[in-house]
Amino acid sequence: MARKLFTVLCIGGALTLTACNTVRGAAADVNSAATCTENAMHGGGC
Repeated sequence: MARKLFTVLCIGGALTLTACNTVRGAAADVNSAATCTENAMHGGGC
C-alpha cells in the first residue's frame, strides 16, 4: 500500500512540475506577442 501511495505521489509531483513549466512558457509566449504587437503599433518591428 505504501509503495502505491509513493508512486502516485511521485507521478503527481512530476505532472505538477511539468504543468507549471508549461504555463510559465505559455505566459512568456503571450508576453512576447503582446510586446511585438505594441512595437508594431508604434511603428517599430518585432
